[in-house]
Amino acid sequence: MCGSSDTADDGRPVFTADFSSEDQWVAGHSWAYPGGGPTNPGDNKLDYLTPDPAYSRSGVFRATRRPQGTWYTGLLTTEGSPDGFLLRTGDVLEARVRLPHEQGAWPAIWTWLDGGNEIDVFEYHPDNPDLLELSNHVNGGQRYYRDRAIRPGAWVDFEVHLGARSVDWHINGTRAFADRRGVGRDWRAHLIVNLSVCAGRYHPGPDPATKEMSYEVAELLVYRP
Repeated sequence: MCGSSDTADDGRPVFTADFSSEDQWVAGHSWAYPGGGPTNPGDNKLDYLTPDPAYSRSGVFRATRRPQGTWYTGLLTTEGSPDGFLLRTGDVLEARVRLPHEQGAWPAIWTWLDGGNEIDVFEYHPDNPDLLELSNHVNGGQRYYRDRAIRPGAWVDFEVHLGARSVDWHINGTRAFADRRGVGRDWRAHLIVNLSVCAGRYHPGPDPATKEMSYEVAELLVYRP
């Protein structure tokens, strides 16, 4: 999957995710959550972020139910890490993801810096089994992308071109969305990879019998022309 586009072929890999690396990634803490976490109920999340490596460091992002009603959840970010990797305008991000099955699961790969600069590589909710949410929160632009290949448990390949004038998403080798808004010339952002749990306001929460959920990120690379 990697190097599938001309842009990626012409660029050089500047970041290859090693989720076990404490130099690349910080676990269980992000300023995208109020106070750095561990909870974010205002965003309709049942998350209780944990640095426990079993929840993220293998590339399998897990969530398990807590007696208090929240869920221990896995999150990794380059924000605050020793390497401090930042995406920038013109980068191409590629990822290979296995979607979750469980109702209430809310996986995402996204970007963040200083209270904004958010691009959602994807968000997914199994109650909309064939739909991916693709969003540019920097300059506006969103698409609900539907495809038969999108379903719980499916492997999905993403390629996202972070252009100044357009952010372009390619899903499983097909151009899915070009927002024609872009991120601007001087955009920078850290990476976040996580599994949240829905609190039920916009999407159904977990089934009462569900005790854990997960999704997998098998590969994540960034190319720079």
